[in-house]
Amino acid sequence: MNTLDAEEAAKLLHLNVKRVQGLAREGKLPAARVGRKWLFRREELEALLGRTGSSPRRFLAISARNRLRGHVSRLSIEGLMAEVQVGIGDQELVSMITRSSAERLGLAVGDEVFAVIKSTEVMIGKEGREE
Repeated sequence: MNTLDAEEAAKLLHLNVKRVQGLAREGKLPAARVGRKWLFRREELEALLGRTGSSPRRFLAISARNRLRGHVSRLSIEGLMAEVQVGIGDQELVSMITRSSAERLGLAVGDEVFAVIKSTEVMIGKEGREE
């Protein structure tokens, strides 16, 4: 059994933590109160979302061919923007995304991510020797 606290349940449900706690208090979300904390069973919340444990999770297929797998090595969030540095092998790639996108994805240092590159032009360079 996978037990979630109110903050984890809020992320799963895409709701504010206070809203999740209020729904639990009103009996509209299945939860148990232990001391001052609300605890939720992941399976019950996923069932409310229409997900079942036996069905595969859905994913988004995209047309971009240039996908690079890496890990978030640095994350800097200021104002409306977030700078995400992704380590890909021995290289680093930096991407600027909105703060809300970083929060929606739940990005954190160490997370495995994909850098998807979609561009009308890609230049190729090669180090060489002068002749």
